[in-house]
Amino acid sequence: MPKPYPSEFRNDVVVRVARNREPGMTIEQIAKDFGVHPMTLQKWMRRANIDEGAKPGQTRTESTELREARKRIRLLEQENEVLRRAAAYLSQANLPKRLYPLVTELAADGIPVAVTCRVLKLARQPYYRWLAGPITDAEVIEAYRANALFDAHRDDPEFGHRLLADEAREVGEAMADRTAWRIASSNGWWSTFGKRRRGKGGKVGPPVHDDLVERDFTATGPNQLWLTDITEHPTGEGKLYLCAIKDVFSGKIVGYSIDSRMKSHLAVNALRNAVAMRGNVAGCVIHSDRGSQFRSRKFLREISHHRMVGSMGRVGAAGDNAAMESFFALLQKNVLNRRTWGTREELRIAVVTWIERTYHRRRRQPRLGRLTPVEFEAIMNTPAALAA
Repeated sequence: MPKPYPSEFRNDVVVRVARNREPGMTIEQIAKDFGVHPMTLQKWMRRANIDEGAKPGQTRTESTELREARKRIRLLEQENEVLRRAAAYLSQANLPKRLYPLVTELAADGIPVAVTCRVLKLARQPYYRWLAGPITDAEVIEAYRANALFDAHRDDPEFGHRLLADEAREVGEAMADRTAWRIASSNGWWSTFGKRRRGKGGKVGPPVHDDLVERDFTATGPNQLWLTDITEHPTGEGKLYLCAIKDVFSGKIVGYSIDSRMKSHLAVNALRNAVAMRGNVAGCVIHSDRGSQFRSRKFLREISHHRMVGSMGRVGAAGDNAAMESFFALLQKNVLNRRTWGTREELRIAVVTWIERTYHRRRRQPRLGRLTPVEFEAIMNTPAALAA
């Protein structure tokens, strides 16, 4: 089954390129330039017309709203079932008033633990510790203290451990300040005023990965080594940021994301688009600099989810990611610096068109035997496909 194209790629091709094509440029030519079938491109254009109300049909927004409504209904049904079962469970005078067994019973009936704990105002970590092994009286006391501290922290995130301990004592969970600090520290319940923030001129944070590349930008096959980085360029409306991911094997840009803000989701979306285009990437090394976007929890979680291996260069050493810097230098010379860009939309169309049409399918590279990245991958993958 063919892999679906990322939504950002579809919007770039349909909304920004196909609709703004030059006179004489046909849909078939645009489809060929971007490596998609003409029927697929026409289907994307019909879907875009439906989404914009130009044609009758169910839009993506309506489909999304319907799915979200069904999710909310299912969640409400689960919450009602939790409250009903909890009321019946607590009304039995001959049973101890412990809710963890009820959480387990509801989980066996298909109600997620997260839903049950949220409705009953329980912390999940103590529950999982109880589930993993026999629980002692001391652990029960610890769990109730954690619940009290968690409730106080959720209501007043700016409170430190001493104020959280005071709030816990008010609801009947007496403990020393040191005990409150230990519980809050182990669960990461910090005061919002106590976190250090790095301002302008601060030092770059420590790397979250070792440098596995060490300037050896070679690979014997696809999806073995990816490079990524972020570049920016000003327009009349403000800066536009591009995060691109390059496969060292063929030099192809396997994924990218463009946005007006340089946040962690820019790098996350680029990685998701790359995985959607390439399929199974387990074991692939993805190398970057030590930018905050690539050290963010969201990006690290995305790498772990796809079973990839992270790698990072040193601070201020552009040579540690030279192969990616060379691509951005080409982009700078061929697109960004060619003229002054009035809007972000104009620059976005130019960047996408140059990557998909010129760099991928027309620019021949000496190291690939005077082939384009698309031609090189097609030739190198054919023997493997025949052998399979």
